[in-house]
Amino acid sequence: MKKIAYIEIDTHAEIARAFMDIMRGSENITVDYYFSKKVTDQIHHDEETVFLSDSSMIPDQLKEKEYDLIIIGTVHRFFNTFLTIVKKYNTAIITHNLNFTRATNSGLLKSIFKGDIIYRLKLWWKEGLLYAPKVYQQSKFLLVLDEALTSERHRFLPLFYTKDYIKPENNDLTVVIPGGVSQKRRDYDYIFKTIQKIQSDKNYEFVFLGKAKDNELKQLKNLSGKLPENIHITYFSERVSSGDFEKWMQKADVLWCPIQQETEFFSLQEIYGLTKMTGNLGDAIAYGKLAIFPKNYPSKLEFIIPEKENIPELLDELSSMHFDFQQHYNREDIQKRLEKLLNSLITA
Repeated sequence: MKKIAYIEIDTHAEIARAFMDIMRGSENITVDYYFSKKVTDQIHHDEETVFLSDSSMIPDQLKEKEYDLIIIGTVHRFFNTFLTIVKKYNTAIITHNLNFTRATNSGLLKSIFKGDIIYRLKLWWKEGLLYAPKVYQQSKFLLVLDEALTSERHRFLPLFYTKDYIKPENNDLTVVIPGGVSQKRRDYDYIFKTIQKIQSDKNYEFVFLGKAKDNELKQLKNLSGKLPENIHITYFSERVSSGDFEKWMQKADVLWCPIQQETEFFSLQEIYGLTKMTGNLGDAIAYGKLAIFPKNYPSKLEFIIPEKENIPELLDELSSMHFDFQQHYNREDIQKRLEKLLNSLITA
């Protein structure tokens, strides 16, 4: 039986959770997980082998065991530590911002002074920021979570499968907008304006499934007092619990994902669908929901529906549409695809 290590000592606990979930019950590969305390606190684990780790501990922890493959879930800091690992072991890195992986040292130096200067200086001085290009270059494999981002250098890591559950019947057409309610990465101003313009006698519930604060929270409070009786909105001023997230995602008739096409990471431009994946893609697959994306979002997936000007008309159309998620994204098939990929990385 092959043995791999999965390391997440930075930020993407949700990806680590998805990997742990899909690998559970594998008869061909065993996985040891090395998580920081912050990540461990966000993940429920019963059967898996989980070790508490950090950037100072992980090199010695890996020395104690022999692994066929090491997967690093995020390399957005601790570059000096990860450079040591990729030089020594058969390593694959999950990449979340492709332009960041291609950054030059001069570009990274310029970015230090473009925002969050104290933190970025710490990355440079203590965590080897200028080693970042070498970490990605010297890692044997780079992995992406969106099949559309694959290339000769980037292999697709299949993680997301559709959960099996019974969808409740809704009296209102329930539209869920998943993600933190911030204008930074999603166009909530457009959503607010569009909801105000809806003229229909049908009942709608729009659920902003993420923490709202500052200006967006004020806009939501203002919006809730202006809407007619047949249109209702639900929003959260605190972090959404995993239980609430699960409940509303299961209840949703459709997802509405107002993704800003351009964003940035470390002051470097990233483009959703071209150099960066949106988590909403995984949400749609996991809960088996059709999802409305902006017209300019590049996707060939059948369950991603380009936005139309007439939103009520589009919502009516989607209420009668069907996509067989279980056929395309059932757990058994996704696990087999993942195991096939992992075995290819081990034997390459």
